[in-house]
Amino acid sequence: MTARQRSLFRWRPDQQWAGYLFILPSLLGLIVFTAFPVVFSLVISLFEWNMIGVARFVGFDNYTALFTRDRIFQEVSWNTVIFLVSIVPLQMIFSLVLAVALNLPMRGMGAFRVIYYMPVVTTIVAAALIFQWMFDRNYGVVSAVIWGLVERWNAPLTPPDWLNHPGWAKAAVVILTLWKNVGFSTIIFLAGLQSIPRDLHEAAAIDGASAWQRFWSITLPMLSPTTFFVFIILCIGAFQLFGESFILTRGGPGYATMTVVQYIYQSAFEFFRMGRASAVAWALFAAIFCFTLIQWRLQKRWVYYETGERS
Repeated sequence: MTARQRSLFRWRPDQQWAGYLFILPSLLGLIVFTAFPVVFSLVISLFEWNMIGVARFVGFDNYTALFTRDRIFQEVSWNTVIFLVSIVPLQMIFSLVLAVALNLPMRGMGAFRVIYYMPVVTTIVAAALIFQWMFDRNYGVVSAVIWGLVERWNAPLTPPDWLNHPGWAKAAVVILTLWKNVGFSTIIFLAGLQSIPRDLHEAAAIDGASAWQRFWSITLPMLSPTTFFVFIILCIGAFQLFGESFILTRGGPGYATMTVVQYIYQSAFEFFRMGRASAVAWALFAAIFCFTLIQWRLQKRWVYYETGERS
């Protein structure tokens, strides 16, 4: 290392402190609003505390109660799993189909891309309130369409009570979530499709491969890193589902559509059981972490990169 290079790495108090001052606001925000609440939540998960009285140490009783005595937690956990296995596959399929369609060389395709992405930037409160009106059994648009089919074709149909029936309420939450978030994953898939070299498709077409063969043997393997990313992001989002069920159905009827995150909110800010809420939050973190770690290990079996080898 030359003398000039050594001078560049020399400790200069004036420059060092200037840099620290620039990052100080962001660093304080990270410590105060992120790091401290995370550590504090882990501590109070070992206590029984209502934010007003004196905290009582209970050890791991909050955690053991979740899996042994708390039937509501078990029900909302099952609801979260149902949303996970229904929303994630459907959203990935719809997103991939839309991305392939939006990748076609057609006039006005930019406008269609904007239209499909618009629900993503729509606030969840506005979207959920609109869907709440649409799914109303007496005055909703969906019921009006069904009654129109009954009158026109004499079809044996009856509008379901979307928001007051456990099964239909889950379906309503799934439909709202798909409408709201499909545009996001579509854009990600579209970016992945546009990064695939066209030479591969042209060479396969010259060799006589059909469109389906090119899609199955070239597009899907080359798109696997993007698919893995979208899958992980959607799974984490499904684990943390909150706004859609909270506004559309308030978690009802009963606890039919309540998710784990909504249960955390209810435990903390409605029942003021901060210790129990923190324990649920850390249990959710452990579930997301383990699930993501497993998927990260399994990607070696199906994710291909540009070298043609698996990860």
